[in-house]
Amino acid sequence: MAEDVRESIDKVLVEAKKVIFGQDELLDGIMAALVCEGHLLIEGMPGLGKTMSVSTMSKLCDLSFKRIQFTPDLLPSDLIGTMIYSQKTETFTTKFGPVFTQLLLADEINRSPAKVQSALLEAMAEKQVTIGDNSHKLTSPFVVLATQNPIEQEGTYPLPEAQMDRFMMKVFVDYPDSKAEINILDHSNPISNLTPVLGTDVLIQAQELTESIYVDQKIKQLIVDIVNATRPGTDIFDKRFEGVIMAGASPRASIWLYRISKFLAFREGRDFVSPEHILKIIPDVLAHRVLLSYEATIDNYNARDVVLKIAQSRV
Repeated sequence: MAEDVRESIDKVLVEAKKVIFGQDELLDGIMAALVCEGHLLIEGMPGLGKTMSVSTMSKLCDLSFKRIQFTPDLLPSDLIGTMIYSQKTETFTTKFGPVFTQLLLADEINRSPAKVQSALLEAMAEKQVTIGDNSHKLTSPFVVLATQNPIEQEGTYPLPEAQMDRFMMKVFVDYPDSKAEINILDHSNPISNLTPVLGTDVLIQAQELTESIYVDQKIKQLIVDIVNATRPGTDIFDKRFEGVIMAGASPRASIWLYRISKFLAFREGRDFVSPEHILKIIPDVLAHRVLLSYEATIDNYNARDVVLKIAQSRV
């Protein structure tokens, strides 16, 4: 069964890469989010295929998909829904918002004000939303894939640390190389032509198989030590970055390093996690959880480089 599930996942990625060129890491990240049921923050310049990648993966995985464009005038009710009063029946009915889906694309998430972000935060954290006096469970799997533009700061609301921490990974999308860009010009395979490769049942099987991957106690200790080494004030804090790091990663970082590394081992056909699996995902899992000082930012320190150096010194 494990081999069949692996083949289905590989086939999804092969088919997706026939439509999306030069963004292999993003597609791999989306698949990891679907299997691990984590949320993904995608940062990149406009026009790099972020939205198209998400819609392609939803089609290939046969998941319900909704997209919402975040704007400064967006209201929480536009996201989660609201209560509507009917004069005819003199009763309230619930109108559910776009958050009631399996795959939610939150486009330009940093353009929405705090109230909308807090409403999304409840959905991400609790997998439920509150409308009126009632709480409503969201469908499973429920994954938020949020995009943000790194250069447009006017009219944006930076995500608070608490919400950044809710994202399993933060993936940076860069420009494709020239070969990939030529492929973009030569191929026009519309998403409407795609057919589902796997369903929710296969994703559930993948989750179960990923859970069964063995993690040695030394690997668990390595994960915890790496995360602790990012926290100023701890005994094993990396002293090279004294004054560079203001706040380290939370225990959620340990949880996601543990879960995603198991998924990577499963993808490779291994039945155990190795330190190489941990190192591979360190920048995406830790960088957005580590807060650099103002002076470090001025000195051009990069959080992704910092956390990778810390991890490499612990392995």
